[in-house]
Amino acid sequence: MLDTKILLVEDDEVAALSLSEFLVSCGFEVKSVFCATDGISNMSNFEFDIVLLDLNLPDFSGFEVLKVLKNKHNVPVIVISAFSDLNSKLKAFKFGASDYMVKPFDLEELEARIWVNLSKNSQINLKEDSEAFKIIGSQIYFKNSMLDLTISEFKILKLLIKNKQRVTSREELGRVIYDKSGRAIDNHIKNIRKKIKKITNRECIKAIYGVGYLFKEDL
Repeated sequence: MLDTKILLVEDDEVAALSLSEFLVSCGFEVKSVFCATDGISNMSNFEFDIVLLDLNLPDFSGFEVLKVLKNKHNVPVIVISAFSDLNSKLKAFKFGASDYMVKPFDLEELEARIWVNLSKNSQINLKEDSEAFKIIGSQIYFKNSMLDLTISEFKILKLLIKNKQRVTSREELGRVIYDKSGRAIDNHIKNIRKKIKKITNRECIKAIYGVGYLFKEDL
């Protein structure tokens, strides 16, 4: 799997930790830094697929970071800021921001916006997670057929595909949909199997008694 790498530039270390944990649970790889200088340095030395950028940073403004990124890097930047005024938003877009979210924001909305911005970026438009199943933005395809999944079903199947070499526990699956109910997971799996079988004539998901589920394309 081609991991999606996110650079998080956020001076509040507590908020950064909470946000990073959520993004990791969604399947992203996250690097957190706490000042503008480190943000620019990391962009110069490492490759990232998207940047989450706070504007109120301790060394200098996030607007200055936007200027540097716009001139040197073709990476989408989502501004995450407590500044809700129109002037700040317009200035951020003028300097190259791809999106703008005002704190506090809903984490699931942030995840959705990340996928939208990633899908617009041709560098990572296509993610090949297995021989036939592909994740493109917030959709999963089998060859050229899109699976008609709910948001929770998408998150569960995405994690199963990512973990296809091992059994994924019910607890892990519950964390990605914020529901620890084993019955809820089982119902989602049942629906996903039906949708997969409709397109592929396979089930692809095997229950491992007392442990969880295993994704295999040849089941």
